[in-house]
Amino acid sequence: MSVRLPRRPDRDAVLIAATGLLGGLALWFLGLHNNPPLDALPGWLSLVPLVIMCGAELLRRTAPLTALAVGTLTLGLDIGTGSLIATIAMYTDVIYAAVLYGRASVARLIPRVTEVLTVLATLLALALMREPTALVIGCGVGAILIVPAWTGAGIRRHRDAAHSARLEAERTALLAELDRREAVGAERARMARELHDMVAGHLSAIAIHSTAALSIADPEASSRALGVIRENSVQGLAEMRRLITILRRPGGADDEPAAAPRLDGLDVLLEQARKAAADPRFAFALDDARGPGPLPAPIELAAYRIVQESLTNAVKHAAPGPVTVRLAREGGGHLAVEVSSAYGDGPVPRAPGSGAGLVGMGERVALLDGEFEAGPEAGPDGKRWRVRAVLPVPEEGSP
Repeated sequence: MSVRLPRRPDRDAVLIAATGLLGGLALWFLGLHNNPPLDALPGWLSLVPLVIMCGAELLRRTAPLTALAVGTLTLGLDIGTGSLIATIAMYTDVIYAAVLYGRASVARLIPRVTEVLTVLATLLALALMREPTALVIGCGVGAILIVPAWTGAGIRRHRDAAHSARLEAERTALLAELDRREAVGAERARMARELHDMVAGHLSAIAIHSTAALSIADPEASSRALGVIRENSVQGLAEMRRLITILRRPGGADDEPAAAPRLDGLDVLLEQARKAAADPRFAFALDDARGPGPLPAPIELAAYRIVQESLTNAVKHAAPGPVTVRLAREGGGHLAVEVSSAYGDGPVPRAPGSGAGLVGMGERVALLDGEFEAGPEAGPDGKRWRVRAVLPVPEEGSP
């Protein structure tokens, strides 16, 4: 079984012990004792408690309660052998260290014990001396016991409060950093969605028509394809410039101008999809049953982007056939957005995709606490791909 030894004393403990030892030796050589020794004991015996108290001082930081127990016993021996003021001074430091560095439960108890001992010592002195001078002895005992104990308690409270404040500051800084990272991540995701939704449709049209222009040896068809390519290039460049302008504005993306896409522009989206598809077998239709009531700007923007991305996916992946966009107000005034297209089983899409569009649509709906689903379903006219989102519309006056 191993025995755990105390740690090496720190520099302050060694310095206090050495100073106390030298001061006590100087007092002993000068014969400056606080009281004569009992029963004519030899004067050199007062050096024994001095040395023991110096040893207790070495434990003031590493084993403060052990130092207090040793120091208390040593103080009684010091009084019996002719007390030295250096020994008493070191004992007051031992009491102070026990309160400051000892266990919290014992540190709270020591000041109360010193008060009780001081009262008992004062009453005992009054009983033995029966003179008011005994109160001076009580004051001296209080200075030796109570003052260092309560000094240590006060410093410990301030130290613990400073430690708690430091931990709270570190916790606040950590939470602030986590909030900053979360905000940066959310903003990056938002800008990625905007960039994808604004540019992906134009680039898909460019990819489809450039493939057609390269594969069809028809000057007229190639000319039409190049016209669509140029139109989508110009529109994509305009969207990119608009996004860069928003990012360069001092207010950032939060200072976006009011000219954001709205559902009133869905006809333009469908017309762009018709040109991008370049296939007469595609039939794009809009069924708008929103009603006359206005919608909040975030709801309109989310619905617009969902329709835009769904049409882009239909142009890239859907089989030729009808593509239907439906808008309706459901129970509670919620806005339902549904885009359905013929489900294509072709091995290769007309334009490459990354799957980020579905992820972005799901994120947009989740930010508004809505419902989102996308996938194939069986219908009366064959298998179709359906994208459906339900966006809660807050009541008037609610945030």
